[in-house]
Amino acid sequence: MQAYLLDFTNFLLRWLHVIAAIAWIGESIYFVMLDNSLRTPKAAEDREKGVFGEMWAVHGGGFYHNQKYASAPDKLPEDLHWSFWKAYTTWLTGFGLFVILYMVNPSFYLVNPGSDWAWAANMSGWQANVVALAFLLAGWVVYNELCKRISPDMQRDGLLSIAVAVMMVVVAYLSSQIFSGRAAFLLTGAVMATAMSANVFFWIIPGQRRMVKAMKAGETPNPLDGKRGKQRSVHNTYFTLPVVLLMISNHYSFAYSHELAWVIMSLFIFAGALIRQYFVLMHAGHKRPAYPAAGVALLLVAFWIAAPAGGGQANATAAVAPDLDEVHAIVEARCVACHSREPSQPGFNAPPAGMAYDTPEQLRAQRAKVKEVVASGYMPLGNMTGMTDEERAVIAAWEE
Repeated sequence: MQAYLLDFTNFLLRWLHVIAAIAWIGESIYFVMLDNSLRTPKAAEDREKGVFGEMWAVHGGGFYHNQKYASAPDKLPEDLHWSFWKAYTTWLTGFGLFVILYMVNPSFYLVNPGSDWAWAANMSGWQANVVALAFLLAGWVVYNELCKRISPDMQRDGLLSIAVAVMMVVVAYLSSQIFSGRAAFLLTGAVMATAMSANVFFWIIPGQRRMVKAMKAGETPNPLDGKRGKQRSVHNTYFTLPVVLLMISNHYSFAYSHELAWVIMSLFIFAGALIRQYFVLMHAGHKRPAYPAAGVALLLVAFWIAAPAGGGQANATAAVAPDLDEVHAIVEARCVACHSREPSQPGFNAPPAGMAYDTPEQLRAQRAKVKEVVASGYMPLGNMTGMTDEERAVIAAWEE
């Protein structure tokens, strides 16, 4: 019953997380598009009252006229729209999922027993949890310090972008060395997601509150508040596509189980940022197809790196091709504790990803996937059941 309650909580929390993320990302992308699509007001009276830019749009059977003021408008309405709860809800539910899915069983999901770093390979569960939390916190602190020290007045944002890009490569490398493959991808995305939410909480919303307070008091707002908010919002929009990709990567072991997983992660991050750059520029009236082309090129490089050797056939040393019963005997001993209609492994209420191997026929239906995850070393997770190299070779040589 406990495992079922955990699964059901996970189910509802994931639903809320996805809904909040869609709302936040959708609103963020919309406002970036709106900001970049503004044009000089045509009406003289609009320009005289401080309208900086405007955009006309048609949607849902009606027409919309958006205007942006460079300074305080004559009057601020009491029902001014604010955008922050979607960001906070996305992070809080995402962190909740991380606790339920990873931190509840860290020895199983976080620890990387194959790490070249002895201290990481030998971490206990509670140590892995502490390191994971410190990793998230350190990611935000380093990113925030880069912003404050390199471009505090938003005059060197180009150099800052390069520094943040280098930081993300370092994060990808460290995460793949410290944590298990799937957790490494997730935590790399979580570092960016944490920075995004923290940007809203510590910079964007406080700056906007100070601006509104100054306007209502008849004072001139500090222009740095607006510039800082814009800087962090721009960073958030470039983080968006890489974060979404890394958060769904746990379904694809070819990426996170590869020995160069950190390179694959880095290529995905830069590809997402380049593709996002195309749309940012397009909304400003500039079409630069070289950006998505470069993004696709990086994805092709990632495809080439992650491709299995020998055209997709795992190296096998088994002398004779095994039959289904021989392979199922290995799987039954090493995998069925989790991958069963009624798992015996504590913490599992149902087979992971719905894949059960109780019978040879069920195993045969998933032959290609089983061979992939076993050959890559990703399964069994942390090799907690002690699958031997000889057993892996037998599964790799399995053909029907």
